[in-house]
Amino acid sequence: MTEVYEWAYVNPEKVRLLDHNIVVRVLLFFNDQRLMRAYLNEIKEGMRVWQVAHVYGDLVKRVAEKIGPQGAFHLTDITPIQIEHAERKLADKPWCKVVRCDAADFTGEGDIDYDVICSFFLLHEVPDDKKYQIVDHILKKLPKNGKAIFVDYANPAKWQPIRYILKIVNHLLEPFAEALWKNEISHYASDAHKYVWEKKTFFGGVYQRVIVRHKD
Repeated sequence: MTEVYEWAYVNPEKVRLLDHNIVVRVLLFFNDQRLMRAYLNEIKEGMRVWQVAHVYGDLVKRVAEKIGPQGAFHLTDITPIQIEHAERKLADKPWCKVVRCDAADFTGEGDIDYDVICSFFLLHEVPDDKKYQIVDHILKKLPKNGKAIFVDYANPAKWQPIRYILKIVNHLLEPFAEALWKNEISHYASDAHKYVWEKKTFFGGVYQRVIVRHKD
């Protein structure tokens, strides 16, 4: 993280510049609201939700507000400055807890079974060995009646001009992102056959939302 993403997620001064809705909107080519809804629409009041990493902008506040005080929202991240920003955003919501932890190691808070576990634009930022660890750990923590949600980059259609912009961006700044062009998210699950994988793409295949449930 420090070597590859110091510019985006580690340096406190740069994080303060980037953690704004308008920055998220531009970086996602104005698809931010559509992609956030793909996550928010799966959440209901009173649910117990684990989000595996902090997200810039107001998404974590919106998730917490939709869950409400009858539910629980647990947010994990590995980077101290991300924990600081998350705690500030959720400070007035006692049903929320921010935990510094690797997404592949989080053991949970108490005996809670999560109704929803969400990875929002995390997988493209980690190398393949970490992708395997994170996906397997999320599915290990997923109860029989729960669902995992992955929102991330996908494989853009060849007619989509953004594909060629992202080629340059990935080469310069996002060395692990194009693995999601080549592989489905289910590729990173050791027991993918035990789950139902529901995939929807957006913006000419630039983005995807995958919902995962136990088959039985």
